[in-house]
Amino acid sequence: MSSSTTDTLTYRSLLEVRGLLRLVVAAMLGRIGGQMASVALVLFALQRFHSPAVAGITVFASAFPGIVVSPLAGAILDRSGRIKLIMLDYSVAAFAMALIVALGAAGVLSVALLVGVAALSSFTNPLSGAGTRTLFPILVPRDLWDRANAVDSVSYVVAAVVGAPLAGSIAGLVGRPAALIATAAMFAAAALSLLGMAPLRLPRRPAGDQRVIREAWQGLAYVVRNPSLRGLAVSISVSNIASGLLIVGLPVLVLDHLHENAAVVGLLWALSAVTGGVVAIVVGHRGTHGRERPLIVAGLLAAAVACAALAPLPGLGVVAAAMLLWGAAGGLIDIGMFSMRQRRTDPAWFGRAFAVSMSLNWVGSPIGSAAAGPLIGAGLGIALGTGAGFAFVAVLLAVLMIPATAMAVVAPPPG
Repeated sequence: MSSSTTDTLTYRSLLEVRGLLRLVVAAMLGRIGGQMASVALVLFALQRFHSPAVAGITVFASAFPGIVVSPLAGAILDRSGRIKLIMLDYSVAAFAMALIVALGAAGVLSVALLVGVAALSSFTNPLSGAGTRTLFPILVPRDLWDRANAVDSVSYVVAAVVGAPLAGSIAGLVGRPAALIATAAMFAAAALSLLGMAPLRLPRRPAGDQRVIREAWQGLAYVVRNPSLRGLAVSISVSNIASGLLIVGLPVLVLDHLHENAAVVGLLWALSAVTGGVVAIVVGHRGTHGRERPLIVAGLLAAAVACAALAPLPGLGVVAAAMLLWGAAGGLIDIGMFSMRQRRTDPAWFGRAFAVSMSLNWVGSPIGSAAAGPLIGAGLGIALGTGAGFAFVAVLLAVLMIPATAMAVVAPPPG
């Protein structure tokens, strides 16, 4: 791309991309709901069952089943109307949040029911998670991918800035069931925002009339055979074990160790999101082509340092500084990862490869959340220190496994 062409491409150019604004709004509302759900579920479980272990298992259940079925979800996305599937997931999520509150109000909510409803709602998660991400490179011209990725990354930031504090504030001021009701409303708004959106022209699928199960398997095989996606899956998933531990550990640190209220938990997550947004915008403006791997490695290292700073159970000032660094790390990782995944994936495989890649990247988070309860029982500092250890291992894995340049991928044979 020439320098003159680069100069004419701005963030304003994205406004000319048909359908992109609606997609960004829907994705942002859905992600706000996701951020609210993570905070609201943990706070609700801690209040009702007084157990970090139950909170951790609930977070695990709300994510892990979706990871298991992600290859199938990716195959469905590649052969079906993605807009309707995204709306389906948002609707299921809204119903699940409302159902938890209803069961609690009726006095019949047990640990098993809470975990069960969270697990059932998880099965459709990849439809919106991967569905929205696959639509960005389809809607947006390649020359604008970096800027679109930055905007998408900022939508995660806005979600964290709005979602976590909103859930924490509602939980602290009105009540924790009210935070779940507000979360349900946000998911419903995300679904409604896509009503009437025109169908999109999708990349041509591989030839052959195949069964969806076979296509799902081929999507998994494609990711495993793709050196870049494979390296991302291993390194990011290990790093996200620290993220999962932090989802449960940060509220315990703030509520039990620092003796602050639920609103502070949300504000700390919002603080981290602000720095992530700033970093994403700056890096997206400068472009990432050829710099994806260094950005990812730098982000993973910064995340490890931030997690290590929390392990000694410091005061609120240090915790805030660590969360600022954690957010900046996320901005670097996201923008580098989004760009690498788009540039190193055949467009015909976007649905399947993105669904599998995103789920494998995220698998460490629910595992970390599930392990958080027993580890916190042994000591909160031990739990956070364990997270830091995994984060540093992830840095090494990224250096060893993520190739500096794209490598040839042998796609699974059709039929």
